[in-house]
Amino acid sequence: MKKIVVLTGAGMSAESGISTFRDSGGLWEKYKIDDVATPQAWRKNPALVLDFYNQRRKQLFEVEPNMGHRALAELEKKYEVQIITQNVDNLHERAGSSNILHLHGELMKVRSTGPGEEVYNLTPDNYETHLGDKCPKGFQLRPHIVWFGEAVPEIEKAEHLTTQADILVIIGTSLQVYPAAGLIHNAKPGIPVFLIDPHEITHLPDGITVIQKGASEGLKELTEKYL
Repeated sequence: MKKIVVLTGAGMSAESGISTFRDSGGLWEKYKIDDVATPQAWRKNPALVLDFYNQRRKQLFEVEPNMGHRALAELEKKYEVQIITQNVDNLHERAGSSNILHLHGELMKVRSTGPGEEVYNLTPDNYETHLGDKCPKGFQLRPHIVWFGEAVPEIEKAEHLTTQADILVIIGTSLQVYPAAGLIHNAKPGIPVFLIDPHEITHLPDGITVIQKGASEGLKELTEKYL
């Protein structure tokens, strides 16, 4: 069974109504990234950071996986599918995909700020985190998110997974955010590489088949025409 490795970015979830950085009127427009998504922001105003992620989780409960998410889950009937996502939502899981690596953390998890950095799952009935919410060892809990300026712990695993791909599919990412954008260079030479994105993306490596559509329409074309 051939292995498809899929790298997904913000455009993957945009059709579900999850705000991207560039969306007008979205959550990110109401906040400066430096105020809610950096280690410095956490040190300066942890209550604001916690409230921001509480709002993002609330938004997550109001949306559903789109046809693109479901199409990736369907591919598991014919291929071994490994998803590497830059997204922190759980829409891939909710659509039924089995193998998902979250590069930038997960909204529905928090972790201890103590030495062990233990990770804990949140639930829809208990998704908010506030100042004073501590792990069993007594350390404040923080979002299990890789903030700007922090290392990406899962990047080496993602690089290894990419080397195993027989087919590489990139969906909804501009290939501008590193280190994730560099994963394409770990693919074996000569394998089919597809990029699905409605926007025009320049400065792409040679040999990439571009499908200039949104995630759902683009995956429909990919499966009907190329797979």
